[in-house]
Amino acid sequence: MALVTQPLISSPTISEPAKACWHVLGVGSLGSLWATRLAQAGHEVRLILRDAERLSAYQAAGGYLRLQQPQQQSCTDYALAAETPDTITSIQRLVVACKAYDVVSALKPLLSRLQGAEVLLLQNGLGSQQAVMEFLPHTRCLLVSSTEGAYRQQPFQVVHAGVGQNWLGDPLRPQQPPEWLKDLAQANIPHVWAENIMGRLWRKLAINCAINPLTVLLRCRNGVLLEHQSQWEPICLELQQLLSSAGHPESAHDLIPEVQQILQATQANYSSMYQDVKQARPTEITYLLGYACTEAQRLGLELPHLQRLHQQLQQELSALGLPSH
Repeated sequence: MALVTQPLISSPTISEPAKACWHVLGVGSLGSLWATRLAQAGHEVRLILRDAERLSAYQAAGGYLRLQQPQQQSCTDYALAAETPDTITSIQRLVVACKAYDVVSALKPLLSRLQGAEVLLLQNGLGSQQAVMEFLPHTRCLLVSSTEGAYRQQPFQVVHAGVGQNWLGDPLRPQQPPEWLKDLAQANIPHVWAENIMGRLWRKLAINCAINPLTVLLRCRNGVLLEHQSQWEPICLELQQLLSSAGHPESAHDLIPEVQQILQATQANYSSMYQDVKQARPTEITYLLGYACTEAQRLGLELPHLQRLHQQLQQELSALGLPSH
């Protein structure tokens, strides 16, 4: 098993970093995947862990992230520097991979460190990105829509389950891609600069709304939904109406065949929402179905199948003792 070493950190310091580096906030599946691939390409990477207890757990586990690539049994360990939010060094590039409902609160302790920074937001759904852009009005925020597959076997261990694509864009400066995109190419992080990043995010939201809630209600893997097309097809039709009314008609095309294709390609997988419920974690319902239904109401649309699905999911989550809003 290979071990790639970077300096194991970690006490607060007032010195500036010697060179641009990548900070990663949120060491879940996608955050770990980005961190390890950037480190593999030789870039300096520093993990921001939520508190001293989490930092101690990371160091007690060996002080590294373990990555297993698709179709490979061997793993590579990356000994990455880690710190807590109260570290004083400035941040230049920040990958934010925590859950949508945590993102603003996770960024608050870093506010003084983000002057001149560029922030990449990897959250599911919509709503959290707008909240961050309002919270950081003078910071460039780049939005990411990802179809990469990854999951954690244990804390600080990630399996890259499937190669996908990452669309990056800036809704305020859509025609100005950053120069550091070459870092992603060096790290073999598949990416496309998307001038219409909001359209990409709406499309992914629609796909997640069609798949994830039903996997929770039916307690099933994605593939089981192939037998229940009569339940998700009307939802897709309403989502297409919503996307068109929201100003993204190009993102509404052929939603039903794409959902079917995704279900076939991920038959053995459990959706992220199903996994959250299974592990008694809060879901991102507010930023998926909640956002879609709120926007439908704002636009004056009647989408009964979507609204009923939202209500059923809320009832299911409440019955399980999980937040439903």
